[in-house]
This record gives sequence, structure tokens and C-alpha cells, in this order.
Amino acid sequence: MEIIWTGLNSFFRKDYSLVSTTSIYMFFIYGLAVLFEPFIKIIHNFPIIMRGGFYCLIIFSVEFLIGSVMKTANICPWDYSESKYNVNGVIRLDYAPLWIAAGLFYEYIYTIISATA
Repeated sequence: MEIIWTGLNSFFRKDYSLVSTTSIYMFFIYGLAVLFEPFIKIIHNFPIIMRGGFYCLIIFSVEFLIGSVMKTANICPWDYSESKYNVNGVIRLDYAPLWIAAGLFYEYIYTIISATA
């Protein structure tokens, strides 16, 4: 997901080579999505907007905590300081719809995998 996102950002900056970059840290950060499992089981009958909002809140919280710690250690691979809607340079509030979609996507993948297991 990270590689696709950075590649699309290259495209929108008119870099049609679609260069994508990421950090090895992101592998572990995105890996934290496995922590959604217990929440998915609890909220699976809630309306989709509530589930999406919950996932967004969890993602923002984790991104803020990890980003803040990494920023303190000078190893944070992202910096949203230039964004109008940034919080301490580590989260972007305008990304909320993207995080809602990502959370619901993770939920969808989880339900497919758990149905076949």
C-alpha cells in the first residue's frame, strides 16, 4: 500500500517514472494492522461509517504515537509539517478518508481470510 501511494504521489508531481520510496520501518508499522483483529470481531455488526471512523481513530492514534517517538529519535520517515492539516508533523487530518478506506479494506481482507480458514 505504501509503495502504491508514493508512486501515485510521484505521478501527481508529474514524475511519470512513478518512483516509489518507503522505509523499512514502514513494514513493521503497517504490520501492526494485525492488531485490528480483536476489534473487527467486536464491531463487525456496527454501521460501516462507525467502523470506518473507529479504524481511522486507531490508525491516527498509532501513527501519532509512533511518529512522535520516531521524530524524537530523528528517525521518522515521514514529515507532514508542510500540510495545512498536520498535527505535530506526524499526522494529516485530511488523510482521514484514506485511513477510513484502509481500515475497511483491512477488515474486508480479514473477513475473507477468516472465512476460508
